[in-house]
Amino acid sequence: MDHHLAELLDDLYAEGRAHDEPLADRLLRLRNMTPAAARLVALLIRVQRSGRVLEIGTSNGYSALWFADALRDTGGRLTTVEIDAERVAVARRNLARAGLADHVDVVHGDGAEVLAKAPDAAFDAVVLDAERPAYVEYWPHLRRVLTPHGLVAVDNATSHREQLTAFDELVRRDGAFAVELHEVGDGLLTAVRRA
Repeated sequence: MDHHLAELLDDLYAEGRAHDEPLADRLLRLRNMTPAAARLVALLIRVQRSGRVLEIGTSNGYSALWFADALRDTGGRLTTVEIDAERVAVARRNLARAGLADHVDVVHGDGAEVLAKAPDAAFDAVVLDAERPAYVEYWPHLRRVLTPHGLVAVDNATSHREQLTAFDELVRRDGAFAVELHEVGDGLLTAVRRA
């Protein structure tokens, strides 16, 4: 990661924290991933040599910058989905500022709809950082859109554990995935499809 991108990430994370602190309504918050969680996902993208990654929950593009930087290294591409039009515009500006816009498609839309319309085996990795109660409904499509050895990474797995209990149990019961909880940032749940 170059110095310019590292500085931009530091600034965006600090701005996000300052923005969120006084807001009681969580839907108004940016709710960025922590640097530690985003760094781990970026590392997994590099290790997996991911070609196609889907992120649901773009916000201001903070985590998309991490993932796009990793995908620049692998020659891959990120599709990131955000339902709020204003945040889509902010994310596009931030990706352009970072020089990463050519590696990312920012989609203004609903994550569930994007998943439902995606072709089978379309993504090597899917990152979930959106409305946690919806993830159980995502599961059939998540399974379908993942490539063999595909990865699902879920943010806020310890900070909002109670909202992810049903999803965690569903994925573990599936049996086709190696599931691990990583105690980084707000917690990152990963599920990797076995061969």
